[in-house]
Amino acid sequence: MPLPIINSIASWILKKRIHQIELFIKYPMEVQEELLFGLLKSAENTVLGKKYDYSSIKNYQTFNERIPVSTYEELAPFLEQTRQGAQNIFWNSTIKYFAKSSGTTNAKSKFIPVSGEALENNHYKASKDLLCMYLNNNENSQLFTGKSLRLGGSKELYENNNTFFGDLSAILIDNMPMWAEFSSTPSNKTSLMSNWETKLPAIIKESSIENVTSLAGVPSWMMVLLNKTLEENKKANILEIWPNLEVYFHGGVSFEPYKEQYKNLFPKDDFKYYEIYNASEGFFALQDRNDSNELLLMLDYGIFYEFIPMDTFGKDNQKVIPLRDVEVNKNYALVITTNSGLWRYLIGDTIRFTSINPSRIVVTGRTKHHINVFGEEVMVENTDTALAKTCKTLQCEIVDYTVAPIFMQGKEKGGHEWLIEFKKHPASSAAFSELLDKNLQQVNSDYEAKRFNNMTLNPLVLTVARAHLFYDWLKKKDKLGGQHKIPRLSNSRDYLEELKEL
Repeated sequence: MPLPIINSIASWILKKRIHQIELFIKYPMEVQEELLFGLLKSAENTVLGKKYDYSSIKNYQTFNERIPVSTYEELAPFLEQTRQGAQNIFWNSTIKYFAKSSGTTNAKSKFIPVSGEALENNHYKASKDLLCMYLNNNENSQLFTGKSLRLGGSKELYENNNTFFGDLSAILIDNMPMWAEFSSTPSNKTSLMSNWETKLPAIIKESSIENVTSLAGVPSWMMVLLNKTLEENKKANILEIWPNLEVYFHGGVSFEPYKEQYKNLFPKDDFKYYEIYNASEGFFALQDRNDSNELLLMLDYGIFYEFIPMDTFGKDNQKVIPLRDVEVNKNYALVITTNSGLWRYLIGDTIRFTSINPSRIVVTGRTKHHINVFGEEVMVENTDTALAKTCKTLQCEIVDYTVAPIFMQGKEKGGHEWLIEFKKHPASSAAFSELLDKNLQQVNSDYEAKRFNNMTLNPLVLTVARAHLFYDWLKKKDKLGGQHKIPRLSNSRDYLEELKEL
């Protein structure tokens, strides 16, 4: 069958989902409530279901009062029982897979349950919906006349008492429908290679000869791949290698600090960027409009959402609210109940609603990754925005960065130290520091107040990192490639001092 016909048929099939999406946009509370009671019904005869008497929960208020919000550490004993072969502990269907997940900064791995329902009605459904949204907004797309270059995690799956664990991407590849592999590059064999430094040239060798029409992966690692691809092929920009490339689907870290660099790689006015928000625990939101940084919260993916206002987070007056009670422009910690049996799970991300009807969000950071030593409440969203603005004005480019507090000593005021690795250095580090400080004050009024007349905080201190510092740090921790990322902000100096020692 000719490729244009395949493209047309695939587009038609995928776009049939649009009316269902319009349904949850129109009736968000009803869809979420129905989903919650469906999850409770499914799990009422599990160990947890009997412990909290799920069958008697008839409204959200009872659910909120009866079942505690949990961290991974609190759920870990139940998850470990299933990893050792027990079933029906927290979910009624067999849990065969666990996504092994550990943050850049956390040596201890987490094992996140992935049910068959989650694979089908969350992860794969979201992948199809992302294509559906994109194709619906771009009628002339020729996406399926070529292949998608996907840059996921790595490593094969490992068996443990008839359950399997590994990177989420390995689980997805293991269960992937055949048509998905035919439309992707590199091959599954290459995608699952565990050594990043061996895997990178293998991806380039396989993919350079393909007709690649889309890219998918984390911006920081995709940038490494694309720059190396240019070097190997001796080309000036990526479109000289893949002239039919039309869209980059990205997620994992903020795109903001890398946006200008990508524009140089894809010098085409109508090139599209689509953002996704997913994790080992589930797929939550995706961009549903061209040229927008807002993500539509997907309400029919087997996930019931709740939110903790960050001004109460971790305090005695902490409150948890459902979707119907959220407000725009407030930071919330995200709490999820999923069709893999995670009950009121505190995922560790913070989000902000930009719109209530429909429910659109932006990811603002992590509950643990912010700086509030001096009452400045600096979030990753603030530092990403200020840094991107500064780089654009001064025409420089970064590889990565991290920020930590400078603690008060004696009569000396506190401050922030930024460790930045530049790809293209600013003409003046002093001018860069000054402008970055001003831009951060513009996007964060609390920081601005603390900086007023140097009353509480001194101007930020810029430390320029040597070339490849962040890469070497991740390599030392065996965290190259895939979903691994640098901790942007911290209330301690531990990560920054570790990096400076290198």
